[in-house]
Amino acid sequence: VALTASVVALNAQSGAGFGVKGGLNLASLTVTGDDVDDDFKMKPGFHLGVFANVPLGGTLSFQPELVYSAEGAKFEDIDDAKVNLSYLNVPLLIQYNASGFFAETGPQVGFLMGAKAKADDEDEDIKDSFKSTNFSWAVGLGFKTATGFGVGARYNLGLANIAEEATDDNKLKSNVIQISLFKTLGRR
Repeated sequence: VALTASVVALNAQSGAGFGVKGGLNLASLTVTGDDVDDDFKMKPGFHLGVFANVPLGGTLSFQPELVYSAEGAKFEDIDDAKVNLSYLNVPLLIQYNASGFFAETGPQVGFLMGAKAKADDEDEDIKDSFKSTNFSWAVGLGFKTATGFGVGARYNLGLANIAEEATDDNKLKSNVIQISLFKTLGRR
């Protein structure tokens, strides 16, 4: 509600735009540490969200977003076994815009909505095994048409250890590749 109110106010004052987006996630978990085997592979998922795009002058703009993201990973050696993580992500991006093309980067905080382990058609709630927040850094590229439709690709590099019981030597991080279609509305 606060994001929507802010976008409406910004749109009325500065020519800011707002929009909707959605697309494909290719997510994985990375385990680092002593004597740890990284035995995860990418799991497809999806993301849906809203964004505001606020011109900062010249070719720069600020783009805050609110995005639901289905993440996690598949186990390498166990058929049909996976970890499903659901996050509500808030990326805060700076965009460089030139002739419809854009490059973007910025921090992202994610709030864990749910975590389940699935194997052999059985689900187990494992939300207590993960921290409630995740921090990552986003880097992306894309193209937006004059009508506001666009496509983008983004990599969210996990910075925080998301495992609740992990030690300083062993870390679990979430990394996600996102491919999005979006529509910008309301820009003057």
